[in-house]
Parts: sequence; structure tokens; C-alpha cells
Amino acid sequence: MFRSLGAHIVSIVVLLSAFVAVLFFMGRIPICECGYIKLWHGVTASSENSQHISDWYTFSHIIHGFIFYWLLSIFARKLPVRARLFIALLIEIGWEIFENTDFVINRYREVTISLDYFGDSILNSFSDVVAMVLGFFLAWRLPVLVTIALLVVMEVAAGFFIHDNLTLNVIMLLHPFDAILNWQAGG
Repeated sequence: MFRSLGAHIVSIVVLLSAFVAVLFFMGRIPICECGYIKLWHGVTASSENSQHISDWYTFSHIIHGFIFYWLLSIFARKLPVRARLFIALLIEIGWEIFENTDFVINRYREVTISLDYFGDSILNSFSDVVAMVLGFFLAWRLPVLVTIALLVVMEVAAGFFIHDNLTLNVIMLLHPFDAILNWQAGG
């Protein structure tokens, strides 16, 4: 897929630059409208959620990296790891772009607890992609049982602290359940 490491790096830089440009032309804001950047924003019921470098949903993107690594290790095992990483980047970037369309933003607002969600800032979307890369590298370098343990800890912690996580997010987007929505809303 890539003849050299240099070509691979250039391809990633071009891909990430195109990703940021697409988000900008979609009308996404570069940073939080609050005017400052935070490393962590832990309040999900806030207009600043998904606007800073990291938040509770960053863990979901790390888990994306685990999942992409595992799936590509099964279905594309003959490809070198850097080619699989590039494929994972394409998938994650595709999701980030789709996630910031009116269709998905409105779906989140209709069927999840994210009533005030209006899309990610460009900084947050870019950081989500970086989090996926982190997850991909962790899955590549750590034993499978360790990454599974990390996945469980992240899902349980997010579920406990914010009543949401990757699993619940997927369920609610695909087929909302009143019982989950009531639990998420504190009912």
C-alpha cells in the first residue's frame, strides 16, 4: 500500500488536513464558542461537551481503535500494521464527518440524552481521531486481555459516571429504548 514510511506519513498528513478542511467547510467551529481550550471537559450536560480536546466520549474513540485493530487483524492480516492504521483512520474520519452531519446531530438530539448536542468542534473531532489512533496502538502493543480489560473499565466507568458509553450510544442510535433513556435521564 505504501512503499515507504515517508509516503505513509505524508499520506496521513494529507488525509488529516483534508479531514479538517471538510469539517471547516461543513460549518464546524474550530474551537469551543466559549473562546478557550480545555484538555478535559467532564460535564456532559453542557454546551461545551464535545468542544474541547477530551471528554467522556474520548474513551469511546479509544475503544474504536481497539475494535479497528482487532477487526483489521482478522480481515486484513496480510497488510502491514501501518496500512491497517491508514484504513482505521479512513473509517474513523468517515464516522467523524458523518457524526457531524445534521442527520446524525438531529438523531442524537431525538433519541439520546444529548438534547443540547449541536456537533463537535473541529478540535474535538481531530482529538477523537487521535484517541482512535491511541487505541489502535494500544491494541497493537498490549496483550489482548489487557485491552479487553481496558475496554471494560472505560465502558463501565463512563456508564457509571455519565450514564452513557459506546455500547449505549450505539444501541440508542440504532434502536432507542425508553428504559435506557429514562435511566440516562436519571429516572
